[in-house]
This record gives sequence, structure tokens and C-alpha cells, in this order.
Amino acid sequence: MSKRIQVTFDAHDPAAVSAFWRDALGYEYPGPPGVTLAPGADPLAAWAEFLDRAGVPEEERNGRSALVDPDGQGPRLFFQKVPEGKVAKNRLHLDIRAAPGLQGDERWAALLAESDRLVKLGATRMRLHEPTPPFNLGCVVMTDPEGNEFCLD
Repeated sequence: MSKRIQVTFDAHDPAAVSAFWRDALGYEYPGPPGVTLAPGADPLAAWAEFLDRAGVPEEERNGRSALVDPDGQGPRLFFQKVPEGKVAKNRLHLDIRAAPGLQGDERWAALLAESDRLVKLGATRMRLHEPTPPFNLGCVVMTDPEGNEFCLD
């Protein structure tokens, strides 16, 4: 039997990094424990109310954040505040499947268009690995706003 996983990001600003990944992946914020959100309700407003009731001071509220796949297929993403900065290349990174089913020039154009969209959200494009068929279909190496590497492929 397979296991479900959660991908955890260390971050200086969990709220900002989770907002980037929410928009990059189409994920959403879950509601607080024991709170059922009405359709269209703002989960961040629900969290603010939940934390107010729990007495969590304002300065402690950006210690963590989480995202879930609204389709229930992808892993939960968790963002935790850490004091140290990123100092080396990631040993593990996400690959975003940005051009499923596309091939050739159409695929490459889709990867570049998605790269441009993510740059507008705060990502940085690091390198282009252009296609060299038949084995390498090409990818775009990027970083999120805190420097975590990921690829568009």
C-alpha cells in the first residue's frame, strides 16, 4: 500500500512563499481545524478568526502555512518558518508538469509561457535546457521567491 506524502518548505516568510505556490500550482489554503468553510469563504479570514479565538499573538502568525490540491491528487504543501537562509542547491526539487501532452515547438512555447507567468508571480528563471530529441524534451530551471529551485517540464 502506498503512502501519502507532504512536501515541506523551510522559509523566512511562509505566507509569501505559500501564496506564490498557491498561484503557481492552483492549490488552495485549507480551513482551520474543525471549521467548515462555506462555498466562496476566504480561508485566510477564517484562519485569522481562528487564531484570534486561540489567542495567538499577531507576531507569531506567520510561523507556518499550508496548501492542498483542490482535486485531492497532489501532496499537501507545508511551509515552516526557519531562522537560517538557504545556502546551497536543493537536493530535492519539484518538477511542474506545465505542458502535458504537448510535443515539439508547441511544448517548448507552453513551457516558456508558463515561465513568464511565474516570473510575474515572483519566480526567477535560472536556465533554459532546450530540447535535444529524442531523449531530452527540454525544461526551464527556476527558483521561487526564496530561492528554492524547481523545474518546468
